[in-house]
Amino acid sequence: LGPRRRFRSSVTQRSSETFAVAESVELAVLTRSGFVESRHSGSAIVLDGASGDVITTLGNPNAAVFPRSAMKPFQAVAMLTSGAPLADEFVALSTASHTGSAEHVRLVHSLLEKHGLTEDQLACPVDLPTDRDMVTELTREFGGAERRYMNCSGKHAAMLVTCSVNGWPLTGYLDPSHPLQQVILDTVEDFIGEPVAANGIDGCGAPVYAMSLAALAKGIRRVGIARHDAPDARDRAAAVLREAVIAHPYVTGGAGEHDTAIVSELSIFAKRGAEGVMVTSAHDGTTVALKVLDGNLRAAGLVAVRLLENVGAVDSQDAVRVHERFHTTVLGGGKPVGELRATV
Repeated sequence: LGPRRRFRSSVTQRSSETFAVAESVELAVLTRSGFVESRHSGSAIVLDGASGDVITTLGNPNAAVFPRSAMKPFQAVAMLTSGAPLADEFVALSTASHTGSAEHVRLVHSLLEKHGLTEDQLACPVDLPTDRDMVTELTREFGGAERRYMNCSGKHAAMLVTCSVNGWPLTGYLDPSHPLQQVILDTVEDFIGEPVAANGIDGCGAPVYAMSLAALAKGIRRVGIARHDAPDARDRAAAVLREAVIAHPYVTGGAGEHDTAIVSELSIFAKRGAEGVMVTSAHDGTTVALKVLDGNLRAAGLVAVRLLENVGAVDSQDAVRVHERFHTTVLGGGKPVGELRATV
């Protein structure tokens, strides 16, 4: 891994809140029968792929945010460079926020079983799938919430595998002082290029770290431009991760998810995070990081693609195609009466 900083037992809190309403700008609106019914505001930043220079800023991209699952690429890189024996779709699974479909559950079970681990060892909370077909099947079979259905169970399975191959404790692997979480924190700060602004507990129970959208974009751009022949092992792992996500877009999300639609239609890297966060990096490395302030993700993918289109990183015809996957039409009585559209 090259030179490493000394691991820290705690994070110095440098921020306690994200940007304010007054610092945000309108990103999208929803219209109904010619009337603007809702507005989504937030902040965003676009980085040039070649230089990393800032192309566009909206709102306050220097304020801290919790990336939530948009931080998973850094966690996955940490696991890969710690020797996790993951390949192909299992690499994609390690960074997934999946819908709990039958295929997702099969992959989680397969990864655990391959390494002599069980679902009972997952430390994520029990949950129900968001995949409609799977919910129907569970209802029919009188099934209930389980850890494997939780959208982060793939990441947790990969965490257990990483601990297993390194001889690290399998219990307590979510504790910030655990060797796995120390490696993850080191990797996060390496990718974003600065100390994290605050720490918290994500919905799945894992540590989550606050950082500015600018820093998050910097880290995601590094994933977007990473090469297999790079001198840094983390960059080589990032290249493996990016290609796995593009090759298996359904694994990292599922039907109806905006990041899955972006990856599927445009073959570029994208990852959503709870509370309105979206990151994506185009073929040339042009990178977007944004947060919808109210935490609603319904406009996040739409805005991210529009920002890439605005700077020429995505062709307009390709943008139209992926927009169709976002289901932006507003219905009234079963008929189209409006739309959700980006205003940036």
